[in-house]
Amino acid sequence: MKTIGISPHRRSFLRKAVTAAPAVALVAAAGVGAVATTTAGTAAQGTHRPVYFNPAEWATLQALVDRLIPANSDGPGALEAGVHEFIDLQMNTPYAYGKLWFMQAPFVPESPPEFGYQFHMAPRDLYRSALAGLEHAVQAKLGKAFTALDAAQKDAVIGELEKGTLAIGAVPPKTFFGQLLQNTREGYFSDPVHGGNKDMAAWKMINFPGARGDYMDWVEQYGKHYPLPPASIA
Repeated sequence: MKTIGISPHRRSFLRKAVTAAPAVALVAAAGVGAVATTTAGTAAQGTHRPVYFNPAEWATLQALVDRLIPANSDGPGALEAGVHEFIDLQMNTPYAYGKLWFMQAPFVPESPPEFGYQFHMAPRDLYRSALAGLEHAVQAKLGKAFTALDAAQKDAVIGELEKGTLAIGAVPPKTFFGQLLQNTREGYFSDPVHGGNKDMAAWKMINFPGARGDYMDWVEQYGKHYPLPPASIA
């Protein structure tokens, strides 16, 4: 099975994923949209200094999302879109603290999506444990940091996470991969007010109008290019 994030058909997959989603989900694709507008908006326009991740975690996170959505001629990569910044900002929201759902046992690993979040660590704790565990596993296996691997090696490691074959400590590798991929998608297609999708480049790539007040005249004009640029909720 090919890793979703690094498949040659990545852009096609991303387009299909967002085409099937309601417009409101794309405008606030952060899951909770709980990042303060002023904080995220400022970060999106300047050099972002991580507010949650330490330097080692930050470097590893950037390397991971860069391989999940690398830049190509179709559109920006995750780093250009500010996906890593989006994830960092989300770590200080109720979502990351696990306050939006029931966080008590029993948990049902690898359960259907309808079961909701099924892990005892809140997302921010999951990232802290998994990123450190990943670095330890890669060092033990390959003798170097994840950030020092070449693209093919990074892709192989990510593939092992997806398959669940690389032990990274307390967090199941599939659980970490799923969390990372979900947040990467969200950061790529969220409203820029949340820190990702810089310059609305991902929306431009799929010709999504964003938070425009009225574009109903175009909803059933299939095959026609929407002529106006996307608009942020900001």
